[in-house]
Amino acid sequence: MDLELRHLKIIRAIDEAGSLTRAATSLGLAQSALSAQLKRIERALGGPLFERGRHGARPTPLGELVLDRARVLLPAMRELQEQAVRFANTLEDLPRFRLGGTHGPLLGGLVDQLSVLHPHATISTLTSWSVEELSELVVSGRLDFTLVGTCGESTPPAADQLVWRTVARDPIFVMLSENHPLAEESEVELERLAGEQWVDAPGDGCFGDCFYAACARAGFTPSSVYEMDTSGCVHLVQLGRAVALCRAIFPPTPGVVTLPLAGSPLSWRHLIGWHPASAAAGAAPAVVMHARQVHRDAAARNPSYAKWLAAHARFGTAS
Repeated sequence: MDLELRHLKIIRAIDEAGSLTRAATSLGLAQSALSAQLKRIERALGGPLFERGRHGARPTPLGELVLDRARVLLPAMRELQEQAVRFANTLEDLPRFRLGGTHGPLLGGLVDQLSVLHPHATISTLTSWSVEELSELVVSGRLDFTLVGTCGESTPPAADQLVWRTVARDPIFVMLSENHPLAEESEVELERLAGEQWVDAPGDGCFGDCFYAACARAGFTPSSVYEMDTSGCVHLVQLGRAVALCRAIFPPTPGVVTLPLAGSPLSWRHLIGWHPASAAAGAAPAVVMHARQVHRDAAARNPSYAKWLAAHARFGTAS
């Protein structure tokens, strides 16, 4: 039997799990099937790879040798596959823009900008609630650029593989029904919302933790936080059933008002990322410039935010 990459993955899985039972579960195999596979691998390599006992499976000296090689070969093969995908994509007709993004107005605005400036380009989009998923798609060469957001100054995913540029930094505003008792205020202290029901859109990252920490500093714990898509959030706010957090560039919407939180306890950084070895990397400076213009336009369409920005220079579109 010739040794294959899948055999190295099995050996690594057993080592990481520390037992055949746990490794079989992680690999989706029956323990008996995994044990038989391991025996075939050991015969091919000339000796036992693991010592098995009451405390699980520990690598033998031969096993350590194989694991050392696997730690080099498996990442190298994954990188080769990703580079091959990116190279294959350079063979497609250009120009083309494959864009990813989370929910929000920037992705649509960027599509509009690129459509006007590059009328013959092929433009495709993909949206996801997951910043991690979008970043992986750029790493693997299936997207050229992705627009994402991070809470405050938190590090974006795959920071060691992708180039990230800041498009803008926005405060987090609160969205209230136009009939809410605080709707006429110029800004709202977070503690005045202690008795409210909250609603928010899903997503990964640390924003949820940052929100709860801000509430704790304001002296309360949110009684409940509903999770639903953006239209559902707006609907509950319009009905007066909940209040919501939103980025300051959220467009004016009938039945709701958006107000700054006093002291800006929460902020959001808009980022655009790409792979430095991709065919699209050469277009990155222009795409970043277009994305920043999209943010300027979005901020200008929200009069309350445009007014607020004039007095808060550390926020707004990056230069």
